[in-house]
Amino acid sequence: MTPPLETTESTAEAPPEVTLQGAGQKAIEGRSLSQIAWLRLKRDKVAITGGIVIVFLILVAVLAPLIVKVIGHPPNDFHYDQVNPDTSLPYKSVGGISWEYPFGVEPINGRDLFSRTIYGAQVSLLIAFLATLLSVVIGVVMGVIAGYFGGWVDAVISRLMDIFLAFPLLLFALALVGAMPGELLGLKGYWLRVAIIVFVIGFFNWPYIGRIVRGQAMSLREREFVDAARSLGARSPYILVKELLPNLVAPILVYSTLLIPTNILFEAALSFLGVGVPAPTATWGGMLNQATKWYTVDPEFMFPPGLAIFVTVLAFNLFGDGLRDALDPRGRR
Repeated sequence: MTPPLETTESTAEAPPEVTLQGAGQKAIEGRSLSQIAWLRLKRDKVAITGGIVIVFLILVAVLAPLIVKVIGHPPNDFHYDQVNPDTSLPYKSVGGISWEYPFGVEPINGRDLFSRTIYGAQVSLLIAFLATLLSVVIGVVMGVIAGYFGGWVDAVISRLMDIFLAFPLLLFALALVGAMPGELLGLKGYWLRVAIIVFVIGFFNWPYIGRIVRGQAMSLREREFVDAARSLGARSPYILVKELLPNLVAPILVYSTLLIPTNILFEAALSFLGVGVPAPTATWGGMLNQATKWYTVDPEFMFPPGLAIFVTVLAFNLFGDGLRDALDPRGRR
């Protein structure tokens, strides 16, 4: 019978060459998928820059009254002393830019372009976020149901998506917003127009995210963890909420960040065409509409709202691309 080996403290320890560096000082910790995605995202300087710009724009929109109180002038106040009554153009060159009016003033009435651009961020971001939220909620619900159940349920929802995708959204928005009464369901004026625009943009854009979620749900329903949940007696509502939705968070987040700039452009287009938020509320699209009448003699009038739209849309697109690469590196081009 072979006697047992005596193990001493010196022989029990692993030799230095096979010991991990740092072991014994700090335990090795595993990283979750969210932590790994965050590490990838932090390495993408372009996406981080876009995210910083987005946070800055949101803060500007939220703090617009305070910023305008400290720096600018009320957005709807007229300043006729800044405008030449003979030409209706600002007295000062480059659109009336000065320390008092950093972005210049509007022709004819002399309203502060800086204040109106700041307040325009409130309208654009509010409508874009609310419309995106509505699209995501409807699209996720319909997409998950169609992808999980399949069969005739999938066929009906898919045909409904095709109908919505073929709908002339811009023409419908023009007709609907223009035909709406002055008061509806207790809303009127500014808030009624915002509610209508949010409904039109959000309700008719859900098929885009619905198709993405449907495809992902069809793939996930065949996975082992879904089969395990079924074998344990889990019902469909439980599987949808507890098993499928957590695994759909990544594509939902990515598409949401890419849908927001599209909604910003759509709101600006409606305001540019005169059916957006009613005057005198400042909107970027409305400011561009007014600027087109003066671009030959006062081109600076177009720069503040145009650059605001450009920077906002670019920041969201850059951040959305970086977020997509961080959450799904296999799809990186």
